[in-house]
Amino acid sequence: MTSAFRGVYSIPVTPFTDTGHLDLPALERVVDFTIQAGAHGVVTPVVVSEFFTLTDIERRQVVEYVAATTAKRVSVIAGVSAPSTHGAAIFAAHAAEAGADAVIAVPPYVKRGSWPELIAYFEAIAAASGLPVFVQNADGPSGTPLSPAQLLELADRVEAVSWIKEESSQSSQTITAVLGASAGGVRGIMGGKGARYLLDEYQRGVCGTMPGCEFTDLHVALWDALESGDHNRAGDVYRLLLPLVEMEDQYGGAAFCKEVLRMRGVLTSTFVREPGSRPLDAPAVELLARHLRAAESLAALGSPAG
Repeated sequence: MTSAFRGVYSIPVTPFTDTGHLDLPALERVVDFTIQAGAHGVVTPVVVSEFFTLTDIERRQVVEYVAATTAKRVSVIAGVSAPSTHGAAIFAAHAAEAGADAVIAVPPYVKRGSWPELIAYFEAIAAASGLPVFVQNADGPSGTPLSPAQLLELADRVEAVSWIKEESSQSSQTITAVLGASAGGVRGIMGGKGARYLLDEYQRGVCGTMPGCEFTDLHVALWDALESGDHNRAGDVYRLLLPLVEMEDQYGGAAFCKEVLRMRGVLTSTFVREPGSRPLDAPAVELLARHLRAAESLAALGSPAG
């Protein structure tokens, strides 16, 4: 849809029925909720989308369905991570065929590979898709964090690798180091981790953030305040967001996101595939509801699905 990526790029969860089957009508509701909440783009399937629990067929279905549902209203970035170069290239080619605007991948996982193999992995993704490529720079278990020097070399070696999602353990310093040293190979960096560090990241020059979709309206309100230079407003929004992001980190990504979307009337099932399917217990749900009510009291918020 666009050659420049900027703003809030939300990650839709992958809904399942209560028996664990892919629920495409529910996915449509999630995507529509995300767009109505103001997202500038969507990113799927990645970690919060439970990509590692999806079959290859389901991964392709999700990309196709999301691309069709967005109908070019916003940009679509397709997750193409795989344990092998061959597999990632297949997902990348399919993403282009399905209408994605860019692709995103972590380096090979399971067997991490050598530095030349990692470069070959991203070369294969770029060649197969013909699209801009985001490197997701994250810590384990699925991530292989790259240093600023490695990110810069990768962008220089593979022309399409011009975007980064930075969420390693030293993310802020990495953002500054890469943007300060890039000769133009890196066109932009987005933050992650639920936009927890967006106030810091923004002043360091990020072009956006890639959080889960359940608080898209709050993330957009924060981003818009920063873009307009309204730091008081940004601080107010951030103070409402922070307890929710802390809970997401504490209780796990997909289960937490789906519970929020249930509370907001978007999902009916919060099923998460095993392993890692532990739902929120009653005290957590009660606390979440309290924080969510406080956040929705902000004038910019509400329930777009309602």
